[in-house]
Amino acid sequence: MTISRRDLIKAGMAAGTAISIPSVLRAQTQTATEQTVRMVLATFIRSFDPMFTTDDTTQSHGLAVYDTLFSRDSQLMPQPQMVGEWGVSEDKKTYTFELRDGLGWHDGTAVTAADCVASIRRWAPVEPAGQLMMERAKDISKKDDRTFTIALKEPLGLLPDILASARLFIMREKDANRPATEQVTANIGSGPFKFNELLSKPGANVTYDRNEQYVPRREPPDGRAGGKIVKVDRVIWENIADQQTAVAALQAGEIDFIQSPPADLLSVIESDPNLALQTLNKSGDLMLLRLNCLQKPFDNVKVRQAMLHLVNQEAFMMTSVGNPKYFRTVTSLFGNDAPYSNDENTGWFQKGGNPEKAKQFLKEGGYAGEKVVILQSTDWAEANNASQLLAAELRKIGVNVELAPSDWGGIVERRAKMGPVEDGGWSIHITSMSNDSASQPHANIALTANGEKGWYGWPKSDEYEALRAKWVEVETLEERQTLARMMQGIYWDLAGMVYLGQFFQPSARRKSLTGLIGVPAFIPMWNMQKVPG
Repeated sequence: MTISRRDLIKAGMAAGTAISIPSVLRAQTQTATEQTVRMVLATFIRSFDPMFTTDDTTQSHGLAVYDTLFSRDSQLMPQPQMVGEWGVSEDKKTYTFELRDGLGWHDGTAVTAADCVASIRRWAPVEPAGQLMMERAKDISKKDDRTFTIALKEPLGLLPDILASARLFIMREKDANRPATEQVTANIGSGPFKFNELLSKPGANVTYDRNEQYVPRREPPDGRAGGKIVKVDRVIWENIADQQTAVAALQAGEIDFIQSPPADLLSVIESDPNLALQTLNKSGDLMLLRLNCLQKPFDNVKVRQAMLHLVNQEAFMMTSVGNPKYFRTVTSLFGNDAPYSNDENTGWFQKGGNPEKAKQFLKEGGYAGEKVVILQSTDWAEANNASQLLAAELRKIGVNVELAPSDWGGIVERRAKMGPVEDGGWSIHITSMSNDSASQPHANIALTANGEKGWYGWPKSDEYEALRAKWVEVETLEERQTLARMMQGIYWDLAGMVYLGQFFQPSARRKSLTGLIGVPAFIPMWNMQKVPG
């Protein structure tokens, strides 16, 4: 019998002992105070500009360092954050926003309306909701140091909702004047944490210190909204790529939190009296395939449709997640349990998948043995497992497949390449989005179909986009539900992406770490605290 390193680690954990692993954390932990929290997020941060990338870890960085005009509460409703007072003209075409008291940049200067205007203008071209807003905007301008206005050509009732979009972080005017296609590197915001560049070690860890000058709102914390009260002195994100090593460090008290512990060690974590599992994103996430619609073979719609028929969601979820209590199948473009979830054009779904149907669609699409490159995330276990299963299933139906292993940071860089695989491009990559965000087609970049102006994979349908543009124009739930059915009918014919299933990712923490705020996709660091244990 061969005993693997993973088996050895599991055996040691089950015995209630931490594995003896060479670790820089042990020496560091001895000098840490009770107010220092060490975290291992799902992937380690590579880019620090939350407008430059949609990467979830970068967005969590944005929540710490920057602040937002509006933020969504736990019911996904927009609430004022940096905005103190706001109003709309009688004709509903001019919105006026006044900043609240106490807003200041980490460099000691005051936040101004000019910073807000510049940030909105930087964000809008790269965010679907911002694009829809700018098509209707006549002017965005500073009125005085604390007040700015957005004048519209026509009423836009969803404007506060649009301004609550996740990536609209307010930056200094001089930073926001840089195009969103170029990264901002200053890391100076007005948020509840300051980025500690001196203590951060590229590739190893990053450090955030409490912003002593931050003035939180008076409302209690609620989702990403309300008062952002920081109750710890320092937060350190550690880069521990090996998840078994991370779990051992959690048991040893060297770290306090793991965002995505491996599925096969959840029972070990549950049995440890000092640890707890907590599902922070109650709505779950949707794991999905993005297909490069610009290059062969997925530039052919029939080949893309073959993927819908090939995927056996239950098999992918068992391989990736393991325990059926943590996953479900999903057929609606708008996710599960949303007001807009529907069954339009879902005949492709079959329990167990339909590889023979997939082979038929490959033949109809003229597949001629072109290499299919799957970007394989080595530091996201669930996607890593799914990539390997996908490669095996594609080979069974005659597809020429190559896995391209990389850490998530490398995938984030490579997926932006639109060219062929021979020039460093890609064919398929696996990613995820929150189930809640699937019900926001006006704001979710994954639900666009505007070609090269859209998200990675770049599917294009003018008919779909015309319907998506109407989403912000209609006013009733019933009207949006009608739009949702029409959009879904078109999208599944387009097959711009393919769902692998819905999963619920529990995080692991030491019981001494409390007060974590659960929101879809991101990790807010305010409100959490360490209690003596």
